[in-house]
Amino acid sequence: MGKGFDVEFDLPKDDLDKLIKKYKRLNKYRKSNFFELKTLDGSEEVISKMIKELEDDPIDG
Repeated sequence: MGKGFDVEFDLPKDDLDKLIKKYKRLNKYRKSNFFELKTLDGSEEVISKMIKELEDDPIDG
């Protein structure tokens, strides 16, 4: 595994840890069978809401 990026953050370490933990949970949920079932029946709201938000206000970069 690589070192990653050498980037400085003005975010406290505790907040950064919470953000990383949330990202990992969402990514695990996105890969799950439960997510696939909810997507197929149209009741999935967590990830689809985030995608819609990104489509409405894209990040330029």
